[in-house]
Amino acid sequence: MTVPSTALFTDQYELTMLQAALRSGTAHRRSVFEVFTRRLPEGRRYGVVAGTGRVLDAVENFRFEPAILDFLREGGIVDAPTLDWLADYRFTGDIRGYPEGEVYFPGSPVLAVEGSFAECVLLETVVLSILNHDSAVAAAASRMAVAAAGRPLMEMGARRTHELGAVAASRAAFVGGFSSTSVLAAGFRYGIPTVGTSAHAFTLLHDSEREAFTAQVESLGAGTTLLVDTYDVEEAVRVAVEVAGPGLGAVRIDSGDLLVAAHRVRGQLDDLGARDARIVVTSDLDEYAIASLAAAPVDAYGVGTQLVTGSGHPTASMVYKLVARAAGDEPDAPLIPVAKRSTGGKLSIGGAKWAARAVDAHGVADAEVVGTGPVPDELADRLLQVELMRGGKAVAREPLEAARDRHVAAREALPLSASQLSKGEPVLPTRYTDAPA
Repeated sequence: MTVPSTALFTDQYELTMLQAALRSGTAHRRSVFEVFTRRLPEGRRYGVVAGTGRVLDAVENFRFEPAILDFLREGGIVDAPTLDWLADYRFTGDIRGYPEGEVYFPGSPVLAVEGSFAECVLLETVVLSILNHDSAVAAAASRMAVAAAGRPLMEMGARRTHELGAVAASRAAFVGGFSSTSVLAAGFRYGIPTVGTSAHAFTLLHDSEREAFTAQVESLGAGTTLLVDTYDVEEAVRVAVEVAGPGLGAVRIDSGDLLVAAHRVRGQLDDLGARDARIVVTSDLDEYAIASLAAAPVDAYGVGTQLVTGSGHPTASMVYKLVARAAGDEPDAPLIPVAKRSTGGKLSIGGAKWAARAVDAHGVADAEVVGTGPVPDELADRLLQVELMRGGKAVAREPLEAARDRHVAAREALPLSASQLSKGEPVLPTRYTDAPA
């Protein structure tokens, strides 16, 4: 399958900066850019790193093909020498960062991109667009997984977002704790289990609910999930068991007071002999609605809009900043810290950083430690960043399940207050050490 170039997933000023740097002779200076967020979304206790695997794909496919070069030439966006340089562009640098599924906090150096200024500066927009979107969805998914307390979560938000964003959201939701998706493209591309049976339109198509249920059971088997809230829920449950028998797989409730409906439907299913039939609920759920159903006899949740929009926080607010660059043009020139120093709340800390997670005497995380100097001995085995790309080649590809499992482990290592849905400060403070003033 031909993979399209990601080279135009960028902002024009990255190309104009490149042109000016080529002309000044500074484009080839070794540089380090870091991705981090200055703050978590209001009230969130932790962030979730997601999209790392997609970043590696995007960097490897960042190529300026002839049609792209023609577009840049015809638009007068950059000059001829810059076009010549872009024609041979390949990222040959190194990338390290938090592995996918790890949690992060304000100031955490989630990703570090090292290479020439020219190579690295072009990647800003595509890296941020992936990490900001996917991390926002994964964080929402994680909170929903905590609220669900082990009950399965199904992602079904494709119709509430951009068609390509829907596939990325499915992937990020899986990392954050969802078990399946309704989006076939996500199943095809990432191997995520897919689910789905019928909508209200299928029931309305038929002359009666009984005929609709019969058609579905004859096609998909008694273990299917029947949607029971098109007309009268109580009557629909009765007909569903009559049609499918006691082996009915599940019923889905998509409207009304879900708490009350779930209790009533559970009692009715049990009275009718369908004791193993599961109850699936949908209908604009978020983490708070899921938590409110903790005591209800619900077996699984389907979540759409609130998930793919980050449950009120559609971006992780990550930035991509130059933190170190070579002191001169010589190949062996040392790196020196650089940082924006203007006022207005957007200060950055210069220098290429390491990050570690300190723990207390009970092995529970108690601080995110970020530094630019030597790593303290007690933190040497608790470093968070891993090598992701070396010499322009990905070296850390892994199954998506590995990122999902990593997130569960990372979340469980946090203080118990991390699982609270009420608004609060980040569950870990960020402590800087050996950072330049």
